[in-house]
Amino acid sequence: MDTSYVIVGDGIAGSSAAETIREADPDADVTVLTDEGEALYNRILIKEFAKGKLPEAPISIHEPEWYEERNVELRLNTHVTGVDAEAHEIHTHEGETIDYDKLLIATGGTPAQLPVGNADAEGVHHFWTFQDARKIREHAERAESGLVIGAGLLGIDLAAVCGAQGIDGHYLMRGDRWWRYALTSEGAAIIHEAMADLGVEPVFESGVDHFEVDDDGHVTGAVDPNGEHYDGDFVGVAIGLNFNTEWLEGSGIDCEDGVVVDEYLHTGVEDVYAAGDITQFYDVIVGTRTQNGAWGSAKEQGATAAKNMLADERVEEFRWVPSYSITHFDFPFLSFGHPTMGEEAAERSYGDGEWRRLTFREGQLVGGVLIGDLSQQSTYKQLIREQRIVADQTDVLLEKSVDVDALEPAPQAE
Repeated sequence: MDTSYVIVGDGIAGSSAAETIREADPDADVTVLTDEGEALYNRILIKEFAKGKLPEAPISIHEPEWYEERNVELRLNTHVTGVDAEAHEIHTHEGETIDYDKLLIATGGTPAQLPVGNADAEGVHHFWTFQDARKIREHAERAESGLVIGAGLLGIDLAAVCGAQGIDGHYLMRGDRWWRYALTSEGAAIIHEAMADLGVEPVFESGVDHFEVDDDGHVTGAVDPNGEHYDGDFVGVAIGLNFNTEWLEGSGIDCEDGVVVDEYLHTGVEDVYAAGDITQFYDVIVGTRTQNGAWGSAKEQGATAAKNMLADERVEEFRWVPSYSITHFDFPFLSFGHPTMGEEAAERSYGDGEWRRLTFREGQLVGGVLIGDLSQQSTYKQLIREQRIVADQTDVLLEKSVDVDALEPAPQAE
């Protein structure tokens, strides 16, 4: 009998896995289940759509015909409610039981809701799916004042929507700067100034105590923990994800802020793998368990998981240095590796809005942030892959053009 592969989730991780399986095994039975009503689309470009910069057409990656041509069964609007790992079965919301030989979990997450009053009011948006982007664009085009909550990589997308749509915005942050776990005050100041240029004012040591609404239940503003009021008939919230693991309860699969997997993306439960931002995976480069939601990382995880599912034994480790870029400003921004990890860091400003910060763990370079000049990203990512001990050579690493040959030879980390 042909091997049956069931993939739950049709994001880039699930789709990449399906494509890898089909290319390697033309006779395999491949089924992709998703609770969304449309096939794979580009999550990177939906922010440009929400800003009003792109029409819908370029956002879609795979039409249903793509799956038909490859003999991959795609089931839209299908909610998986449980899995019996011992019986190799999953169950859907319609009471259907689907058998599998190999299962891939690629269900991602759902945006977390603020635990404050009126957080579910009309006009409060979360930004994760294409449908979210449609609602945000439609509302933003007619909104006058806006609030953004969540000082991270998704929050800044919502701030950019406000700027692009001409909304008078305030960005309420709990700390003293944007993305305070990866940027120091000097680097963050560049971002703050760029936000203000877009028409979005950063507000520090703030946040939300509760939202205010009108008689129709539509948000009109927010009061922060300091008692300050801010107008906002458009609100964007990006405070993280709740990972979609409810359907795995009782399965024996270890779920700890996601799905725990090894370096082969195996869950430890027979024939069950996971890929994408839902995974808490063992990173062989930095030597610890970590998580990453970047598009390239999820795509590579899907392909790597598929290769291990196809084999009778685990054959390929997931080994990848992720990166994430922001394109909302008139200068480039890129984070790479794990910029919030490590016990040491070094930074340098080069003037004219150029700045770098590198982070180190046990002597190894593990991540960083580049603002204004991305030319050295390949060098830094290669040093991460090589696991070289370089933390004591920051004078070389922070040169405007890094000369790798000037680094002292060092043994690889154990």
